[in-house]
Order: sequence, then structure tokens, then C-alpha cells
Amino acid sequence: MGISLYIAEKPSVARQFAETLAHRKGLHFKDNTGYMTAEDTIVTWCVGHLVTMSYPEVYDSAWKKWQMDPLPFLPETFKYEVIPNTKKQFDIVKGLLTKPEVDTIYVCTDSGREGEYIYRLVEQMANVQGKNRKRVWIDSQTEDEIMRGIDEAKDLSAYDNLSDSAYLRAKEDFLMGINFSRALTLKYRYVLQEGLSRDRVTVSVGRVMTCVLGMVVDREWQIRKFQKTPFYRILANLKIGETPVAAEWRAVKGSAYFESPLLYKENGFLKKEDAENLVAKLSENPPIQFELEKSEKKKEVKKPPLLYNLAELQNDCSRLFKLSPDQTLSVAQELYEKKMTTYPRTDARVLSTAVAKEITKNIGPLAAYPGMDPFVRYILQKKTYEGLEKTKYVNDKQITDHYAIIPTGDQVSKATSLSPVAAKVYELILRRFLAIFCPDAEFLKVALVVRRMDESFFANFKVMTEEGYQKVFSDKFFKKQNAGAKNGEEGEENTSGDGEEGNEGGEGTAKDEGKQEDIVCDENFINYLSSLKKHAIIEGDGFTIKEGETSPPKRYNSGSMILAMENAGQLIEDEELRAQIKGSGIGTSATRAEILKKLVSIEYLALNKKTQIYTPTHLGESIFYVVRYSMPEMLMPKMTASWEMGLSQVAEGSITSDEYMVKLSDFVRKRIDGVKKRDERAQIRSALAATAQYYKNSSSGGGKKGGYKKKGKK
Repeated sequence: MGISLYIAEKPSVARQFAETLAHRKGLHFKDNTGYMTAEDTIVTWCVGHLVTMSYPEVYDSAWKKWQMDPLPFLPETFKYEVIPNTKKQFDIVKGLLTKPEVDTIYVCTDSGREGEYIYRLVEQMANVQGKNRKRVWIDSQTEDEIMRGIDEAKDLSAYDNLSDSAYLRAKEDFLMGINFSRALTLKYRYVLQEGLSRDRVTVSVGRVMTCVLGMVVDREWQIRKFQKTPFYRILANLKIGETPVAAEWRAVKGSAYFESPLLYKENGFLKKEDAENLVAKLSENPPIQFELEKSEKKKEVKKPPLLYNLAELQNDCSRLFKLSPDQTLSVAQELYEKKMTTYPRTDARVLSTAVAKEITKNIGPLAAYPGMDPFVRYILQKKTYEGLEKTKYVNDKQITDHYAIIPTGDQVSKATSLSPVAAKVYELILRRFLAIFCPDAEFLKVALVVRRMDESFFANFKVMTEEGYQKVFSDKFFKKQNAGAKNGEEGEENTSGDGEEGNEGGEGTAKDEGKQEDIVCDENFINYLSSLKKHAIIEGDGFTIKEGETSPPKRYNSGSMILAMENAGQLIEDEELRAQIKGSGIGTSATRAEILKKLVSIEYLALNKKTQIYTPTHLGESIFYVVRYSMPEMLMPKMTASWEMGLSQVAEGSITSDEYMVKLSDFVRKRIDGVKKRDERAQIRSALAATAQYYKNSSSGGGKKGGYKKKGKK
């Protein structure tokens, strides 16, 4: 009987496998340097990547010197090498993989593209031959899930397409980075050095990071060119019963100002004097009374939000706790390794049918978490989990590698030993999970229209009649529950520091302009409104002119940036629409946080740690101009997303590696040829000169002080 070898991605995960095998199979493991042994079982690990791609000079020493003429660098066969810092562990793993007594290898690296790549590189460099190789694919590190993964392990060849996709992703990033960085540095370094007053500048280009840099710079442009527009709204001060109510004037059909050029929009004048003229007219012939033209009452139902994927979790943790994406990922990984939550690097916001059928295993133990017992008891007693597979929270077609992030129901007692930040993130995941088993939230809405002198005024009223799932969110994280009712959100109040959140941009937004907000009130008042008949007379107490002004698009914060990357450069706030276009994003759930972290570390972006807002540095914006004038496709989210989609198609088997590689090589070759033929130095020099004014208060390169500064603002 041969020996089974289990190889994990990290020592901590290997330990989980050893503990599970010891408990379930009665094995007795002994620690060795770099691995553990039992009777007929060995458990070992990588330490992340053990093997990497070789630099061009390994192919030919002539490539060590950066020169334009030989580019592009497009090797027919790629070379790889062991990472020096991890060579000791590689040698241990290689020895075990090729050990004659080992006949079965269980690949237990992280269940995703990168985990697959880590193992395949090791196997390639170790020249493993003639072994039975099994792929263990798990969604959490609980004992049950680990044993299920082992028992149901498929032959490694079933994941060959995923492996091909992983190799191609690495080749793509390597070829674009090596070729484009060298070409643009060689062509434009002196222009950059002159414009930035630096002795040396290297242009760093990446398939994903350059696109993200472009998104941030583009938003900064929108802010700079934005011009404020003041406007003036008119509010009628109504007295409905004993309750004072403000109703907003709008220039609807029948108004003397319908489609008038004097208006900013239908609810505001461009000049205060025009608003004052209308108020003067409306104030004639007292008493000031209004005729009720319309009163509409309707019921509104809100369902619990979809579950967390990594992007949604990163967005909420940025918004609520001011965590950066990489901090959130680190905490989510910690919770996964403690067996408390499922695999974090997922794009799915739904569960699989198989998981839905056994979901009570995840629900019941959560009663032990402080404050959750009433919700868990309700769910189990009412059996609201039944039929879950027929709801929007379960969809096998929307799951590629892993389902949504949910609590495992295991190790709940460990929550008390978590760091304060980890405990918050865990509770966020837990509450989002329990909410899907709770009733819908219900609201009663009344829309009121009153008239005076052919001018119409509007007021909306809203009362929560059934708290439903929002009760699960009614705690310290989400502030006032009424904020959810007022804004029509998920029971979560926006707490994003100075309000600098990302939005769609373009023409900007308007302070105090927005849509008429629902006035939160009690049910008695709603009933009183409902009793009013058409043409009823409502007393008024004069008018108020309220000044507002348009505001520029808001900068991306770390949460909105992640969502925009997930949605191919768009910040789509509607969760249903986000679900529809899933899969067309920039980067993956596993890489987005690291990309943002790298852009900050190389001083292309600045991150305000307090507000989690990104701004370009002087260096970053300068690099942007070089790319914009030489290979603008690298700044296009749709193009970057299309490459990611292509990798997904390779993983699915719908296109081959060779087909993808032909397109990639052609893309790189054409871009390098374009750089060689064109000379954009004059345009870049002009752009740098025009931009310098925005960085007068920052260091020449950007760095920590390199964010955009408004002129005159210290």
C-alpha cells in the first residue's frame, strides 16, 4: 500500500488537514522540518508561491540592458525558476512529490485559479511523473468540509482548463508588464524626469493596475472641470392636522414655469429673484391655502439583500469600519482559516443548491453569538429556511468556483477571542446571512400633491409597518434604523466620513436638489393623510426659499473602487443589476485589493487612511498621460475586463490556450510597434505642465503627499 501526500498552500492550512485526518482517521502525526508524517500519510505545504517566471535576462543576457530595438519580448517557451527565499521548502516538497513510496497526491492548495497555479508550478519544476493526482476543492476549513473535499476529490486533470487559465494570466501580466514598462520608460523617461524634477523615473504598466489608475485620474479630471451651479427651491409650509410639513414646488405641466429657461431643473430656479417673484405671487390673496389634488397610498416591500461576496464585503467594511480592501481580505482569510466563515475569494453572492439543503448546520450554532439567539430561534422554529433553494439566494448558475461568504456555524465560541476588527467583520457576515431567512421589510407610502394658483407642490411620506429583516441590521454598525426607512436602503446608514464616495460621475450631483425624500412618520399620521378627500383644503404658513448648489462627482473610496472594478469601471449601486453583469469585471476578487495596494506602494495613488479615499499623485497622473498618448487601450475598463473574460472562457473550455496566446502576442506586438513609430513627447510635456498647478503643495513625485490639492487649500 502506497503513501498519500497532501500538499496545502500554507502551513496553517496543512495543520488543519492534519488535525482533521488525525481526528477522523485516527492517524498520529509527527512533526518534521517542512512536513508532517503519519502511518501512510504525509502532509506538507508551500509557503505561497515557491516558483516564479524568469526575467528576460535568463533567456539571454542581452535582455538585461533595456533597449527599444529588440522589443517586443515574446518567448516561444516560457522559463520558470525556484524563488531563492523559499528554495529550502521547495526542495522538501520536491523530495516528497517524487518519493517512490508516494503514489497518490492530494492537491489542497486554495480552491481557485491562483491556488491551482501555485501547485502546478511546483509539480512542473519538480518533474512529477507517474503519480495519481487528486484535487481537493473545499469552501471552508471545517472538518466536515475537508473530509467531503477529500472523499469527493476529482482527478487533477479535471482542472486542466483552470490551470491553463492561470498560466495565461501570469504570462499576460508578465508580457504586458515587461514590454510596455520598458518601451514607455525608454521612450518617455526624460520627459517625465523633466516634468517631475526627478533624477530617474521608471514607467510601471500593468493590465489591471494601469486601468485602475486611469479610473482615478479620470474622476479627478471631472472634479477639476466641474463648475458649480446654484439653484433655488421653493418649499410650501403646510399644516396637516397638527403636523408641519414642507412640500416641494415643481414646474410640472400646467405651471406658468413649465419647461422655462429660468429653471435649473423642474424643482429649482437659476436665480433667487425668480424664486422670490413666484413666492410673492403665491403669497397674494391670503389666507394661504392649498387644494389637495392627489393622495396616493401604496405598499412597498423590501427583500433582504443578497449575501456577501468579497467585493461587497470590502465595500461595506470600507464604508462602515474604514478598512482598506487588503485589510478586509486579510481579516476574511483569518476567519476562513479559523473555520468560522467560508472561502473569501469569491465573486458569487448566492448559495449552491447542495449547501441550501443542509443550511441548518450553519444556522443553529450561531445562537451562541451574543444577540443572535432571538433571530436563530425564530428561523428554526418557523422553519423559514425551507424552500431556500427556490429563492434568489440560491443559484447554481451564478457560482463558478465558490458560493457566497457565510458563517460555517463552526467555532462560534472563538468569536470572543477575535480582534475587535475581526469580530466586527465576522458579525457583519453573520447578520447578512441570518437576514435572508427573515421576513421582508414592509413600508406604507403616501404621495401627496397640492395646488395653489396652478402651481403644484409635492410631499412623500413613508412609515415602516413591518421591520422584518431590518431588525437584524438594527445595531451599532448601521446607526439609526430610520435612516434605512428614510433613504429606502437596506437598513444601513451611510457613514463614509466626509462623504467622498464614488458615484457615476459625469455632470455631478446637486446638494439639496435630489429627489424628494420620503418623510418618515408614524402610522397614525399616514392614516390621517389617507382620510383626506380630493379637493380638501390644507392650510399653509408661508413659503421658504432653499438655496442649493450642484456638487462635483465624488472621489472613489476603497469600497466604491472595488465595486467599480467588479463592474468594469462602473459604480453600480443596484445589487440586482450588479448580479446581472457579474463576470465582466477588472481583475478578480483575489487580486483587486493587491492591485490597489501596489498602486499606493509605487506612489501612483495616495490613500487617505482616515476616509479611505483615493487620489492620484503627481507621479501617477504623469504616468497616466504617458499611457494615454501612447497606448490608450490600457486605460479602458471594458478592454481590461474583456481580457479577464477571455481567461474565464479558457477556464470554461470555450476557447483554447493557443487561441488566447495568439491574440495576446498580437496585442503586445501592435502596441510596441505603435510606441516605436509615434512620438508623443510634445503632448505629454504639455499635459505635465498643465497639471503641475494641482500639485504645488505636494512632493515632486507624489508619494504620501501626492494627492490632488485644490488650489488655495492647505
